[in-house]
Amino acid sequence: MFAAGDEGLSVKQIASVLEITEYQATDIVESLKEEYVSDVRGIQVIEIAGVYQMTTKKEHSDYLKRLVETSSTQGLSQAALETLAIIAYKQPITRAEIDEIRGVKTERPIHTLVTKVLIKEVGRAEGSGRAYLYGTTKEFLDYFGLNSIDELPPLADNSDDSFESGEADLFFEKFQQTIE
Repeated sequence: MFAAGDEGLSVKQIASVLEITEYQATDIVESLKEEYVSDVRGIQVIEIAGVYQMTTKKEHSDYLKRLVETSSTQGLSQAALETLAIIAYKQPITRAEIDEIRGVKTERPIHTLVTKVLIKEVGRAEGSGRAYLYGTTKEFLDYFGLNSIDELPPLADNSDDSFESGEADLFFEKFQQTIE
């Protein structure tokens, strides 16, 4: 049950894994539930929607909230956000391709994003070395309140070079004035 996480396990799944009858699996889970209820440990076994899950006991919820708030308050760095944006729009993508787009190494931001489960390895690239391909996760969608990757805002159209050249001309003019 612990390894199944939030998805939990049905009696049928438990019976299959343990190679026992569903009746025996139900007995085992019920005795485990009773054992955890009477125990001083902070976890319990509950049944929700026909599956069994291990959860924190309600009396320990304040501690869990503090733990979650502490770890989630550490936001993403600018490098991690840039890397995440590249992956979200270009997935599946290799680290080398991300490095090329950003112009700097992205090993650390990728590690951070994998640790926070916002991205994951989704396959291997063809060719020599067979580099890992990265893509976003369900947690990414949850974190940004999206139902699907299609809800990402469209990328800005880069065909409008007039702004960039105008900005460059302005810089050049100011640079020329300081020289004179």
